[in-house]
Amino acid sequence: MTIPDPIKRPGKAGKAALWGLQILLSAAFLMAGFAKLSGQPAMVADFQTIGLGQWFRYLTGAIETTGAILLLFPRLASAGAALLACTMAGAVLAHLTKLPGSPVPPLVLGILSAIILWGRIGLLKAWLTQPDREGA
Repeated sequence: MTIPDPIKRPGKAGKAALWGLQILLSAAFLMAGFAKLSGQPAMVADFQTIGLGQWFRYLTGAIETTGAILLLFPRLASAGAALLACTMAGAVLAHLTKLPGSPVPPLVLGILSAIILWGRIGLLKAWLTQPDREGA
């Protein structure tokens, strides 16, 4: 007897919607990551305000860029979405405590990342539970 999987897989329309969202979110995070990595003055100022040093800007830019690229690979999209959702949680916290401006943009990006994670969680589960092919 097999136990049914409680996570329902999306249908064709759901898959198409997820892909569209993944592509749009990937573009947004590539732009945001590039702005941080290239030293845009607004990003430098924001990370100066946060107070952790410019190394944190580079780290955040690398995480955003990596997450954006992972969103474009079916088997890795859920990992990228999880990475980006966690990063946006930190961005919301930074906006609530240190940075001027609204926390709504990172909140929306974080929610969209969580939607992708939820929609692709089956692929993540399969990837994590896949037996080792080398037999080690």
